[in-house]
Amino acid sequence: MKLQGKVAIVTGAARGIGRAFAERLAEEGASVVVADVLDGQDTVKAIESQGGQALALRVDVSKAEDTEAAVKSTIERFGRIDVLVNNAGLFANLTRGSFVDIPLAEWDLTMSVNLRGLFLCSRAVYPYMKDQGEGSIINISSGTALKGTPNLLHYVTSKGGVISFTRALAKEIGESGIRVNGIAPGITRSEGMLNWGENADAGTVASRVFKRSMVPDDLTGALIFLASDDSRMMTGQLLVVDGGAVFH
Repeated sequence: MKLQGKVAIVTGAARGIGRAFAERLAEEGASVVVADVLDGQDTVKAIESQGGQALALRVDVSKAEDTEAAVKSTIERFGRIDVLVNNAGLFANLTRGSFVDIPLAEWDLTMSVNLRGLFLCSRAVYPYMKDQGEGSIINISSGTALKGTPNLLHYVTSKGGVISFTRALAKEIGESGIRVNGIAPGITRSEGMLNWGENADAGTVASRVFKRSMVPDDLTGALIFLASDDSRMMTGQLLVVDGGAVFH
């Protein structure tokens, strides 16, 4: 177990990729906080059924009071914070099409969750990681930011911002022993994406070296690497996990 005795917060962990992250972190020995606007009890039950420890918290990452309360609750329950996975984000329900047709409110909401959320969560955990002299912040970007994918400008822009956020924060807080890295997944068959239909990822699969769909478990190995001491000399880096659609 690479994370025995560690404590991890995973945002957006009630379902999909976030749930896969939370369950894998627990398998590696971490106590996990499932932070989501949705009910995370199913994720907690799955972890506890395997002998792990987990806590579900209702958190809107775009609200400072929610992120600060979540961190406080984590410290009260587990006593420390070693890993933050900034996974929560808007994607599947966003308007697809010309940028001129994106509703302004949707643009603002996307930036609020996908970028402001990273800032607020990272700011909330920083004092505790600094006091510990170590920590790992893992930000989830997207391969779309490396392709310049059209017809989802608000999403692609926000995920490009995640990459810049990761690199700048890594330089800023590295002296405190805190690593900041990112993962850029290819399109992944989670619950939200499947709402688009069974063949929604056909074009992406065709562009990959490995001609198959991605599932959330395909991303968990990279996550554990970045969360654990295996990556202790890595910071400011982006791991692209997309089956070879983009070489970065």
